[in-house]
Amino acid sequence: MIALFRVYGLTGWRRRQLLVGKPDFVFRRERVVVFVDGCFWHGCPKPKHAPLPKTRAEWWATKLARNKARDVEVTRALRKDGWKVIRVWECDLAKATLWPRIAKRVARALGREPGV
Repeated sequence: MIALFRVYGLTGWRRRQLLVGKPDFVFRRERVVVFVDGCFWHGCPKPKHAPLPKTRAEWWATKLARNKARDVEVTRALRKDGWKVIRVWECDLAKATLWPRIAKRVARALGREPGV
């Protein structure tokens, strides 16, 4: 994500900010947060990106369902507090062809035009 921000000239982000849900990137002035959701831990909807482990399958299903529910709660709480929330799947970051679309989403939330 840092490489994407640099390529498209998206500056002003910070990491490790004390906000609910621990966003990966925070643009404080614009009140925009970006989460990079891991496919396994957050339940990517794409086939084969988040298969359940075969051992302790019930435990994992419960754990991962709770992670998804927490994501919804965190997004609601941040939006209620006036933040714009952007969530990006890790698998989408791996495809440089999707970077322009992701950069445009972030730039739009920041009220800017993406560079390059």
